[in-house]
Amino acid sequence: MVSRSCISLLDFASGNMINFSQSPRSLPRIMTVPGIISDEDVDGTNDGISDAPSTGSCAKMIIVSNFLPLNAQKDLNSGIWSFSFDEDSLLLQMKDGFSAIPEVVYVGSLRVDVDSSEQEEVSQKLLEEFNCVPTFIPPDIYKKFYHGFCKHHLWPLFHYMLPLCPDHGNHFDRLLWQAYVSANKIFADKVTEVINNTEEDYVWVHDYHLMVLPTFLRKRFNRIKLGFFLHSPFPSSEIYRTLLVRDEILKALLNADLIGFHTFDYARHFLSCCSRMLGLDYESKRGHIGLEYFGRTVYIKILPVGIHMGRVESALNHPSSSIKVKEIQEQFKGKRLVIGVDDMDIFKGISLKLLAVEHLLLQNSELQGKLVLVQIVNPARSLGKDVQEEKMEIYSITKRINDTFGFPGYEPVVLIDRHVPFCEKTAYYALAECCIVNAVRDGMNLIPYKYIVCRQGTPKMDEALGVASGSRHTSSLVVSEFTGCSPSLSGAIRVNPWDIEAVANAVATAINMPDLEKQLRHGKHYCYVSSHDVAYWARSFMQDLKRACKDHYSKRCWGIGFGLNFRILSLSPSFRKLSNDYIISAYKRTSKRAIFLDYDGTMVPHTSLDKTPTPEVISVLNNLCADPMNSVFIVSGRGKKSLSDWFVQCENLGIAAEHGYFFRWSGMSDWETSSLAVDFDWKNIAEPVMRLYTEATDGSYIEVKESALVWHHQDADPDFGSCQAKELLDHLENVLANDPVAVKRGQNIVEVKPQGVTKGFVAEKVLSKMIASGKPPGFVLCIGDDRSDEDMFESISKTPYSSSLPSAPAIFACTVGQKPSKARYYLDDTVDVLALLQCLADASSSNLSSTETQVSFDNLVSDINSSVACFVGIDAGALHNARWDDEEFVVSIKHD
Repeated sequence: MVSRSCISLLDFASGNMINFSQSPRSLPRIMTVPGIISDEDVDGTNDGISDAPSTGSCAKMIIVSNFLPLNAQKDLNSGIWSFSFDEDSLLLQMKDGFSAIPEVVYVGSLRVDVDSSEQEEVSQKLLEEFNCVPTFIPPDIYKKFYHGFCKHHLWPLFHYMLPLCPDHGNHFDRLLWQAYVSANKIFADKVTEVINNTEEDYVWVHDYHLMVLPTFLRKRFNRIKLGFFLHSPFPSSEIYRTLLVRDEILKALLNADLIGFHTFDYARHFLSCCSRMLGLDYESKRGHIGLEYFGRTVYIKILPVGIHMGRVESALNHPSSSIKVKEIQEQFKGKRLVIGVDDMDIFKGISLKLLAVEHLLLQNSELQGKLVLVQIVNPARSLGKDVQEEKMEIYSITKRINDTFGFPGYEPVVLIDRHVPFCEKTAYYALAECCIVNAVRDGMNLIPYKYIVCRQGTPKMDEALGVASGSRHTSSLVVSEFTGCSPSLSGAIRVNPWDIEAVANAVATAINMPDLEKQLRHGKHYCYVSSHDVAYWARSFMQDLKRACKDHYSKRCWGIGFGLNFRILSLSPSFRKLSNDYIISAYKRTSKRAIFLDYDGTMVPHTSLDKTPTPEVISVLNNLCADPMNSVFIVSGRGKKSLSDWFVQCENLGIAAEHGYFFRWSGMSDWETSSLAVDFDWKNIAEPVMRLYTEATDGSYIEVKESALVWHHQDADPDFGSCQAKELLDHLENVLANDPVAVKRGQNIVEVKPQGVTKGFVAEKVLSKMIASGKPPGFVLCIGDDRSDEDMFESISKTPYSSSLPSAPAIFACTVGQKPSKARYYLDDTVDVLALLQCLADASSSNLSSTETQVSFDNLVSDINSSVACFVGIDAGALHNARWDDEEFVVSIKHD
């Protein structure tokens, strides 16, 4: 049974209601109770807001970010707003990668406040002239959202700063979190206004400000084509797990189809968090990393962003750049120029850079009076005590260096603390021998890329510099290993910014490097930067997003969950939840049935410490076995002793232990041993190998069975255990290549067992005997949760059943949990499994009771008639009727 929601369930953030404005659109359906997915849902009407393509509309790209790529200014005299594109904005530059998409729309906030009375007019103007849709967030919410949760919680945490004390971040404030969710909801409302064709339109969300936006959008449009890119670092799981709303943010991001990161480290940390906190595994398929999440594959993209080559070259060719170059040449004539450009931020490592320069001058007296560091400090993006303290420290160190090593006409450190036009920056880049990026943590940092392009120059810039045409260019880079750009700059000198002496030595090496080596390093860098520009980055992301969304309309989608736990259940049309009503109907129609049940993960949860069957399990199995029409089997990988002891009360239950190596038809029959394996010498090889991995993997252990060896790692660290399991699998396959065994990996296990011993063989054996005895089953049910159960699913589907049956047998292969499987049906968990089996047992009891009641009544009447006939002295055949009439017993006798 599926119901429609009448209010926005996403108005609840972690149990706290926020007063959102209600969207006039209808909401997608929410699955509120378990039930079969009806065939009528295939038409897509279950998606709430229609995802069907609207005719006559073209594809568009909707780019969503905290700020629009616009400059805004209001004339104080006339009150007229003027707007222009921000040419330095990455969002604007990436448009070059969308040549195949006819329309690009931007959704975001303005950097200025607009009075409510002017918002409608401004919105209309921005849409018509710039294709921009502004999100006007109320000032009180915006302050808590941006300056509060984003800058005081997410930004420090994502840069590895924990709120251990008030001076280093604030303790979690739920009001700020609610403001963050509220702001994301406003962004979602604006995107909803813009999108009109979910089959053609794409939405690309940017950065940590909007990490819960995918949930709002996925709820409104189940099949929306949605990408997300994080421009900041993603911290390790040990840091991220300290965030109180960690699960909500992870689940929200997983509502995107493609999630992008600058480096593998950031992606690895995200995947580790998904594994440790949500229990999700990932795998690489043909070079693409994917996470299976409720039937959807969420893909991971790893690609650092690039720069806009045309923008940099245009600035180099600008007349003001040439003029500025000559001014700088004159100002620093005879000096060796080193450039640093950073935001005023505690993570940029400016003070550490200055300390390194101080150490360099102290240790290299020949550089005193010659080396000049020009440090450009961009205005701070956020306010706070830590930023002010960093600024004071920068000024203090600069003054000390200049006082110590400077003299009239020479300052070793030139601090430019103001907004510097891009053309002026390009002039400094073009003249600097070396560029230093010394951030202690930075998501990407494009300064080295811009520096490289400026050092390559243009004919006009070469002319201004007085460089001969055709001359080979040089550059030197000192880059912190904690920046996102570091992996892509293989020719840079990588440093630990905290090691002041090492940074000083790196700068000395960079400026004293032979020209030929500088040329080679520069050429390698320029080749990469010029070919991996921002257009390439955007185009590559779009290609992967299209690939990630290609199966959207081949599956059926259901929205499930409440609040920020909302997600999409996406299933193949042939894969559906097993309905109790549907299977009971088939169960009652048949007179001979075969039922195969896995144990761990099917009858008892994997998370249960006590693996013995509960009284409920024993009762259900006994009730099913009591029906003479049923043949019920537990098919498990466990040993025969455990299973024998646990199910001693189930006399009519068949058991297959160790995946079928041991088999018995009932509790009263003897155990049969498979003839497929007689030699177990391979154990002498496999067990020592497993022991090595057990000693090296805390929390793992070996289970020794009569026919198999199993290495368990469910109690080990998830990442390390999984890694060790892969290694052990490869190791065992190599050393046992010539032995008649199969090495298999299951859920938190690696198992070695004889070849041919599978659960599928058990199902085939039972079904073959039933068919050979002339009692072919008309109903076959198989339930399991592990990879080993897939053999059973395949076996019951391929078995040639008797042609004497009036119709094909009803076959139900059912896996536990929504995941890729050979089974056609699924149940959510062990609770659903027991509920289904109980329904079948009740159906059996009902049939048995009806039959027994009729037989008992007939026997009673016969006994009474015989007794009465004997009492009156006549033959029982002559007795016509005997009954009670009020208080008299009346006997009727037949007469000839």
